[in-house]
Amino acid sequence: MSLKNKLNRLKQNIVRENDLPVQQENKDSSSQNDLKWKEHNIEICHFEGQTCFIREVIYPLNFKHGHYQLGDFHEIVGLWNKSDSVHPLSSKGHKSSELFFFDTETTGLGGGVGNTIFLLGQAQVFHDRVVIRQYLLPQPGNEIALYNCFLKDINSKTLVTYNGKAFDWPQVKTRHTLIRNSVPSLPAFGHFDLFHAARRLWKNELESVRLSKVETDILGIKRENDVPGYLAPMIYFQFVKQQQPEIISGVLKHNEIDVLSLITLYIHLSLIILETDQKASGEEHYEIARWLDYVGDNKSAISAYKSLLNKKSNKEDQALLALSMHYKRQQNWDVAVMVWEEIISMNRSGTQEKAAIELAKYYEHKVKNYKKAILYSEMVYKLINECGDSKKTNDTEISKRLNRLKIKYAKNIPRASAGSE
Repeated sequence: MSLKNKLNRLKQNIVRENDLPVQQENKDSSSQNDLKWKEHNIEICHFEGQTCFIREVIYPLNFKHGHYQLGDFHEIVGLWNKSDSVHPLSSKGHKSSELFFFDTETTGLGGGVGNTIFLLGQAQVFHDRVVIRQYLLPQPGNEIALYNCFLKDINSKTLVTYNGKAFDWPQVKTRHTLIRNSVPSLPAFGHFDLFHAARRLWKNELESVRLSKVETDILGIKRENDVPGYLAPMIYFQFVKQQQPEIISGVLKHNEIDVLSLITLYIHLSLIILETDQKASGEEHYEIARWLDYVGDNKSAISAYKSLLNKKSNKEDQALLALSMHYKRQQNWDVAVMVWEEIISMNRSGTQEKAAIELAKYYEHKVKNYKKAILYSEMVYKLINECGDSKKTNDTEISKRLNRLKIKYAKNIPRASAGSE
């Protein structure tokens, strides 16, 4: 055997001997790495050669998050199931665990395929505990593992989000479309988006309806050492490079508080909707009545408007105006006219003009009393010009109405005179 061949053989033996300690070192390193993640309540899930990190946190039902204990959620679902309300946030027909509180963290605020979801957070309220599960993308290229782990664990029928209809769930759908042949299908969820409820109830009360603002001003939740949401993408990119759980732990905690706050917010919203007379402020009471009006629950809306009149509120005239429109649709003209006259006597800008317009329409089209119709039309014209805000009522429209009424009155003076007696 040549010297060259002997050297080659010797070289191969040296490499193989050195391989053994390296392999053992890799095993030790892997074991230490798993232990490092477990210390942060994170398990490593593998699927088709990809990896997903899953963090689970359990809270007792007596844990207080803001003004409420998490276990109060069971009482709320029970109240909805006893209620006949058809309100959009009703969980009638649900068990507590069937509501799925959900929030995401992404690499950007925009939409489209260029925006990656790197964290899927969820919470469910079971009979004896609240379970939070978070699915973390360790690095790009592992989305099949991420969505497989996430979707195989879903056992709910209604999402509860904050702006999730416009952002979170559409983002999930977009990312899922790219890998839909490799992961389970998306479930057909119902969806309660609490952002729309917050905006409806508190848009005039709060400077913004960001979840953080609703937490502090409405729910009594104080975050300590919280990682701002806008920093989450930068922290995630640092985590991708270094793969250390300490780097991403603040983002995980931020998301954890987000989903807990959704439970508290749902409890609070449900209470003021189901027990409006006792729990809602005057402003909230009025907005709830309007909401019921909007969804077509006329009986509940009328009841809410009437009960608001018993509260000390600056919304009394607006509640009366809304009630008058119900009476108008029912053609209960005597009551409608009486309410419009009461609103005018309250002398409140905005509703006074609208009530006068309705009276002008009534006397023109229903009673044919053109003299009174002119009187109320002139009242409207004067009011909108006095306040210098013709946007409240179309000035040109009122002028046309007056001209039309004066022509009618001139042609029907005997009838108008008789009607005014």
